[in-house]
Amino acid sequence: MGREFGSAAARWCHLLSDGPVPVITAVCDSNPQMHGWFTEAFPDLSIATTDYRQVLDSAEVDAVYCAVPHHLHQRLYCDVIRAGKHLMGEKPFGIDQEANAAILAALAENPGVFARCSSEFPYFPAVQRMIRGIREGRFGRILEVRAGFHHSSDMDVSKPINWKRVVESCGEYGCLGDLGIHTQHVPFRMGWIPKTVYASLSKIVTSRPDGKGGTAPCLTWDNATLCCTVEHADGYGFPMYLETKRMAPGMTNTWYLEVDGLTESAKFSSRDPKAFYYLVNGGKEQPWCRLDLGYTPAVAGITGSIFEFGFPDAVLQMWAAFLLEMDQGAPPVFGCFTPEETRLSHALQTAALESHRKGSVEPVAV
Repeated sequence: MGREFGSAAARWCHLLSDGPVPVITAVCDSNPQMHGWFTEAFPDLSIATTDYRQVLDSAEVDAVYCAVPHHLHQRLYCDVIRAGKHLMGEKPFGIDQEANAAILAALAENPGVFARCSSEFPYFPAVQRMIRGIREGRFGRILEVRAGFHHSSDMDVSKPINWKRVVESCGEYGCLGDLGIHTQHVPFRMGWIPKTVYASLSKIVTSRPDGKGGTAPCLTWDNATLCCTVEHADGYGFPMYLETKRMAPGMTNTWYLEVDGLTESAKFSSRDPKAFYYLVNGGKEQPWCRLDLGYTPAVAGITGSIFEFGFPDAVLQMWAAFLLEMDQGAPPVFGCFTPEETRLSHALQTAALESHRKGSVEPVAV
């Protein structure tokens, strides 16, 4: 993901925006062999190191993108914040609720630091259109919400174990911690905060090759389905289903969002990235309509609307939103996942673990 950001920074001229332009001046990786791609691609880079403190000590660095395994979030994120650097962190913003609380406490102690969490899929044009419709009240009373993130890389049971399959580095959340925020970004921003959750968690592959000729236990959750109840201020509630699956046959990196309303409904899947599906209720027949949106992003670019939008474009849009909000103090259209929203995410995921353990519906302590 560091290289994805580097690629986005290299094509910043694609955007028709007067906001700040990122300049990559430092890179840190514990494996020096990873430095070469950055040093060759970015002439302004002056630091390539295995010691992240060199990055934090540099006066040339204003903001840091910190993409590290979950067990390192608390220490590194807090060090970034205390060094006075703005932060783009990765999911889940702390390996557990205690680590997340420590990161948020560091931010409270350093109010001049701007911090957000990476989540790029809501920047697809069809999702932005859906968000506008929700904000305008076009859906009427919400009947049901479904969001998910599916991929199939773990369907290969011969794939050697890595840090995401180890509890000590990935955390007890398993697939929830790694993928959950992808499913929560739009619902949380729309004010759909779960009051209760019933969780079904699956450990499907319990051991994997260790890469050394033997096997290692694989103890993290592979798949998770959360059945949540959302309550509006008027007392009306609706179900919201959130799915995170590392073992979903046939999927690559598939993100989807579906919203059913009393007056309108809409759905989007990254499997069909330019299609916006919508339904207007009324009359006997209920036909789904498809609209191909093409390149119509939140932050305008040089590409014409007749062309297609893809994952690298979503990454570029997310980073544009981050820098514009950091510079202007307010998101131009749809802001990145906030530290407060990561607190809500941890509350939901902690309740989900308890729900699965007890086989019960659990309150989400928000």
